[in-house]
Amino acid sequence: MSFQALGLSEPLLKTIAEQNYTQPYPIQKEAIPAILKGKDILGIARTGSGKTAGFVLPILEWFQDKGAPKNRSIRVLVLAPTRELALQIAVVFQTFGEKLPRKVKTMAVYGGVSINPQMIGLQNVEILVATPGRLLDLLSHKALTISDTEILVLDEADKMLNMGFAEEMKDIFFLLPKKRQSILFSATLGDDVEAIHKSILREPVKIEIPEEEQNLDLIKQSAYFVDPERKGPLLRYIIKTEEMKQVLVFVSATRTADNLVEKLKKNGIDAAAMHSGKSQGARTEALNKFKSGKLNVLVATDLVARGIDIQFLPYVINFELPRSPKDYVHRIGRTGRAETPGEAISLICPEDTHHFKIIQKKMGKKVEMKESYDLELKGY
Repeated sequence: MSFQALGLSEPLLKTIAEQNYTQPYPIQKEAIPAILKGKDILGIARTGSGKTAGFVLPILEWFQDKGAPKNRSIRVLVLAPTRELALQIAVVFQTFGEKLPRKVKTMAVYGGVSINPQMIGLQNVEILVATPGRLLDLLSHKALTISDTEILVLDEADKMLNMGFAEEMKDIFFLLPKKRQSILFSATLGDDVEAIHKSILREPVKIEIPEEEQNLDLIKQSAYFVDPERKGPLLRYIIKTEEMKQVLVFVSATRTADNLVEKLKKNGIDAAAMHSGKSQGARTEALNKFKSGKLNVLVATDLVARGIDIQFLPYVINFELPRSPKDYVHRIGRTGRAETPGEAISLICPEDTHHFKIIQKKMGKKVEMKESYDLELKGY
């Protein structure tokens, strides 16, 4: 099936082609026509399944025959769990909407930065992408109104609930009009997400994209046995000898991320850390530089990983293993996207061996194990 068959107009199809989108993902095939028909949506799909474009494209299409906006009255509200994801969604709206006849102003708002510039910037905004806490702050300042909102999107609802936003979400739902279109996306359908969808969705179209659809065959996986004291030098050795230009390195703690970046820089490797302890400005700058290829290595924790979505990322390295096999698959799934091969490397200390065997068993794939003891790491 092509994008032409989904009910999108010619100007939007032209923009889609210019962005090198050729065939719609499974979730886009189902979500786009349903959203265009005004249906509520319950979408269960992992990160990287194409769901953002799945709601962005029909919403932009919906705007094409709408009149001028009411100032500070938000017509489309998208709730996201993290600042990075909110910014990413806003960029997708802006990218696809740039050349459309009916211009739509989109803005992302989030905490961790001054509220005043956001209040000023809300003039004539029709699509607002917001984290729940900052949205409530802006509403309390009467900087905007959502009483006339026509479309609500909850993106990564499970993540929002896991981060403790349940009460904020309820407060927001109370302020929204009852008559609206609601779209809910979640990686999982737990009891909490089930309760929300039953309270806000009306006869939704349920779209479920199985987790197994992630094509791990596109990802070349390998791992090195290494003693803890040789881990840092081995990481630098791999990056330098393989001449890696764009590497996402995962760690488990913010302190580890900062220490790792310091050592990488001392050894001539351009790197930056991205974690919850960094200011929003620092996180945005690091991510933008990494996406554009101006930063060699980005060291990140799992907490902010959902905001990192790069279509052609060549390398992922697990400096430390995550707690669960599902998180491991999520990490390495940052590469091997859009039918483009990628490589994932894990550094395994003796105490990690048993846990890594469990990860491989759950994943259903055996990872090539390499010895690192005969590698000369002096000078790295």
